[in-house]
Amino acid sequence: MKITILACSALLTIAAACDCENTHERHEWRAPGPNNSRSPCPGLNAMANHGFLPRNGRDISLTDLHAAITSAYNYAPETLDNAFQMALDFNLSTTGNSKTIHLSDLNKHNAIEHDGSLSRSDFNLGDNHSFDPEVWNSTATHLGLYDAGVDCESDLYVTVEVAARARALRFREAEALNPAFNASAGALMGSVGETALYLTTLWDYAAGTAPKAWIRAFFEEERIPYLEGFRAPKTQRNLETLGAMNAAIQAVKV
Repeated sequence: MKITILACSALLTIAAACDCENTHERHEWRAPGPNNSRSPCPGLNAMANHGFLPRNGRDISLTDLHAAITSAYNYAPETLDNAFQMALDFNLSTTGNSKTIHLSDLNKHNAIEHDGSLSRSDFNLGDNHSFDPEVWNSTATHLGLYDAGVDCESDLYVTVEVAARARALRFREAEALNPAFNASAGALMGSVGETALYLTTLWDYAAGTAPKAWIRAFFEEERIPYLEGFRAPKTQRNLETLGAMNAAIQAVKV
């Protein structure tokens, strides 16, 4: 089935390559260098990889974040204000400036970062901030990311129901593997929020769901999937949009 979905992706890529707006040439993707700062969050890392945030991932202000989430994903500027303020309130900043952060400051365990990540290992098991192929393979399997219909039209999307169940399965797997697993209400809220954030960010409003190809690029390459057809929606998303997605995920029986 992987061959089929790769063929579908190739067709989408060829079509998208003809759309200059879609490739967002002013913000081409670049892999981070060895001295660049990165976080456990693929969405933040992707914005740095595309230059919406400083490419080195350092000395990021709230103003920088406002401009980045608006330009890259068309979120209302204040959407992530609370998360940014939490990082400052938890004294995570190592920049020497109480109003800025490095992306790697978010790596601190049990502050904003949580156990049971969809694409990272747990702190107690080693590296809690770098993409982990083994962890992601489990999540991708639960999401069915490499399953597709033979006609390139069916089974190309992830629904809220599938994403909610994949999140719950990953959380339970991590809990079983990690004797020091944090299953607190805060960790659970972070887990649900992680899924709500990526679904909202990658939601295809025409299809009413999230394309698998977009999710793969976002997590596996920390790349905004312009080549696969992603465009930020014309209607701006905000905390209310995220809250509605969060509620929809929690409503799924898992």
